[in-house]
Amino acid sequence: MDTLDRCCDRTRDWVSEAIGIVEADANRSADTHLLRFPLCADWGIDLYLKDESVHPTGSLKHRLARSLFLYALCNGWITEGTPVIEASSGSTAVSEAYFASLLGLPFVAVMPATTSPEKIALIEFHGGTCHLVDDPSQVVSTARELAADQRGHYMDQFTYAERATDWRGNNNIAESIFHQMSRERHAVPEWIVVGAGTGGTSATIGRYVRYQRHDTRLCVVDPENSAFFTGWRDHDPDATVSAGSRIEGIGRPRVEPSFIPSIVDRMMKVPDAASIAVLREASTLLGRRLGGSTGTNLYAAFALIAEMREAGRTGSVVTLLCDSGDRYTHTYFDDDWVADHNLDLAPYTGTVAEFFATGAWNEPGKR
Repeated sequence: MDTLDRCCDRTRDWVSEAIGIVEADANRSADTHLLRFPLCADWGIDLYLKDESVHPTGSLKHRLARSLFLYALCNGWITEGTPVIEASSGSTAVSEAYFASLLGLPFVAVMPATTSPEKIALIEFHGGTCHLVDDPSQVVSTARELAADQRGHYMDQFTYAERATDWRGNNNIAESIFHQMSRERHAVPEWIVVGAGTGGTSATIGRYVRYQRHDTRLCVVDPENSAFFTGWRDHDPDATVSAGSRIEGIGRPRVEPSFIPSIVDRMMKVPDAASIAVLREASTLLGRRLGGSTGTNLYAAFALIAEMREAGRTGSVVTLLCDSGDRYTHTYFDDDWVADHNLDLAPYTGTVAEFFATGAWNEPGKR
């Protein structure tokens, strides 16, 4: 009888220890906070922000990175000394660099050259190396090539995000939201609003809502220079755009494999100027800086709340505070950067100010 052992005891032991290290990080990290956003109490509508910025690596992507590492370890794709390579616009790479450092593995992030300096510094702080690419559409192919050249593992968040996370529960972000909402006056949200970078978060939340038979609807927001909205609207999984997203963390030039359009109840295309105007106004109101994708989320959340008010409905809306605005000092909070990108914030600033004052939503160009 012929036999062949592919996994030596040392390799199996290393993987077992590595899984324990990643799981220990989860045990050390308390659940993230659910914050009330200040709205007029008379509206009868509550808005909540799931504050993912309090993770050890400062963003929603900490959950994804942990899941991806566990998935790769359990599949035998990562063993002792394996170089890990990822295509990322920033936050996923920060989180993956952190976990690679915990496991003593080399890490390379392939990123658009426009990625904020703050995120590049964070990746390097955690021991990672940044490989910058001028053409955002070449980030994935470059990452695959580097992984092949280094005999490493291409993590491929865009393919594996929706399957690496247990969407039925196990303290995923959806289960956490509903547990934290359980004692609120409107415990089951009317809407949950999220953006799409990989599509993994919307896949987890949308599946969980259906599995638990909640009436909550899922709204996915998409920035300019992203293919998700067009792909969803036109039922076209091959939809593409040529430019890269200016809202880091969300938006992709193609519809990624982890995006599950059939569980999305509604999509909104949000102008980049609107995202930045909202994040600035909301940052002032909350006394803390918010990131770009949080501005995108809030723009849609405000619009949905205005619709609920117009229809005479009460209830709750939940969205995500994805990361801190401190990562974007030289971009979204820099007036020169905004001017260089020909972004006119004033009309959207006016829309948000009117919403805070009256609850009405008058989107520029649609009045």
